[in-house]
Amino acid sequence: MLKLKLAAAFAVLASPVLATGIEIEVEGEGANGTIKIDLYEDVAPQHAARIAALAAEGAYDGVVFHRVIDGFMAQTGDVQFGKIGGDMRMAGRGGSDQPDLPAEISERSFERGVVGMARGPDLDSANSQFFIMFDAGAFLNGQYTIVGEVTEGMDVVDQIKLGKGRNGAVIGQPDVMKTVTATE
Repeated sequence: MLKLKLAAAFAVLASPVLATGIEIEVEGEGANGTIKIDLYEDVAPQHAARIAALAAEGAYDGVVFHRVIDGFMAQTGDVQFGKIGGDMRMAGRGGSDQPDLPAEISERSFERGVVGMARGPDLDSANSQFFIMFDAGAFLNGQYTIVGEVTEGMDVVDQIKLGKGRNGAVIGQPDVMKTVTATE
């Protein structure tokens, strides 16, 4: 039992210090500028750590906003299939090389500027993809992990190139997260 407690303590000490946010440099036909996001380490610690780690390793650099629905949200973060120059028909179907995360559902509400984790039909299938809300979406409450909120740059979010149709697939050249860095 003591060995188990010691191993857990060393694992915590050996883990990287979490960033408190990310900064996204967006470039494209629609949006150009910086978006700053505060990650909710107290609300969704595993999801915040995943986003911060992927940002720190440069995994999000060059990833497109592949699904953008007017009045709803802009989705990005597919580090497997969503890189600029790749087959955009596959964007949104991948994740990272890390395992999926268990949901961290909170009492927070999906409001304008809130950042949520995208997932598949399984509640515990979030990985690397996330979305930024253009407007409130209470119907998402209790269904998706809220991982943060935009603190600066909602004007940039509002300019992200919109997709077409019900699924919001971006036609042509999508806007891209040119660089994403973890911040303190």
